[in-house]
Amino acid sequence: MSRIPLVNPKDSTGERQQLLGQIHSAFGATPNMFRAVANSTAALKSMWGSFAALGGGVIAPKLGEQIAVAIANRNACEYCLAAHTALGRKAGASGDEMSAAQDGQSQDPKTAAALRFALRVVEGRGQIETADVEALRGEGFNDEEIVEILAHVALNLFTNYVNVAFAVPVDFPGVKLR
Repeated sequence: MSRIPLVNPKDSTGERQQLLGQIHSAFGATPNMFRAVANSTAALKSMWGSFAALGGGVIAPKLGEQIAVAIANRNACEYCLAAHTALGRKAGASGDEMSAAQDGQSQDPKTAAALRFALRVVEGRGQIETADVEALRGEGFNDEEIVEILAHVALNLFTNYVNVAFAVPVDFPGVKLR
């Protein structure tokens, strides 16, 4: 059971209702995570705006979902692991690719570098070395992509913390943490 109420979109008004409507249109339902965050219109606006902005960024959706799965597994966020595994499959990743990403790995060297970097940022709480950034450049990432990878990390930390701290019930097909 969630530690905070899950907002019923039908009971909301104004900007909150509008945002929840956009989310419902995008997913075909209103995921519990957004219903929890909807307790604060500002937080909902921030989260949904970040998803929209990064969804239109230069990082491919598949890589964004692989990053999300690696971070979710590292932070023991069952909700995000389930949601982003499903979204990763929708973005064209195979089950094996999403499983490998859960462990921060990939057969593709460029993807593997992005996952290593994302996990170093998480594990080091942002305290990384110049060599970590240079490793991304060595795999062909430009500065725009590198900053966007970091933005994906930050957004996923926000969503992980929401779901773990508030014990948001998982409403996606479950995936086992490792």
